[in-house]
Amino acid sequence: MKVDYFTIPEITVSYKDNVKTSERAIVGSTKDAAKILAVAFEDCMQHHEEVYVLFLNRAMRVLGISNVAKGGVNGAAVDIRIILQTALKVSSSFLMLAHNHPSGSVRPSADDLVLTKAIQRGCEAVGLKLLDHVIVAEENYCSFADEGLL
Repeated sequence: MKVDYFTIPEITVSYKDNVKTSERAIVGSTKDAAKILAVAFEDCMQHHEEVYVLFLNRAMRVLGISNVAKGGVNGAAVDIRIILQTALKVSSSFLMLAHNHPSGSVRPSADDLVLTKAIQRGCEAVGLKLLDHVIVAEENYCSFADEGLL
């Protein structure tokens, strides 16, 4: 569409899915999610923080995993809009947030708690549910859901 003094771009949204439903991993517990996520954090576990989101359908099958932030030793900046945009694009019903702590401690920081609440509110605003926030370290993990922090 052309207007005299500017052009309005066309916006398209796409998601290509080449995995059969029967072949998708099912997340039935935090332990299942932690196993999937451990692979995502292999290259950065002790070096720097990264943040991933697992996107799940209503049957708890994994639609995909996305790296939504990379940071330094002390943290990573997360843009909630990117998480919600991706969730809506893939028609996700549920989300599981995860990040690693290079220090090896899985104790949630104050910033971790604030981020979790903000993402939870954002999900609720668009009809999604944040199921968990998992902090992964080399030898263990902490589930916000299991600890009653959600």
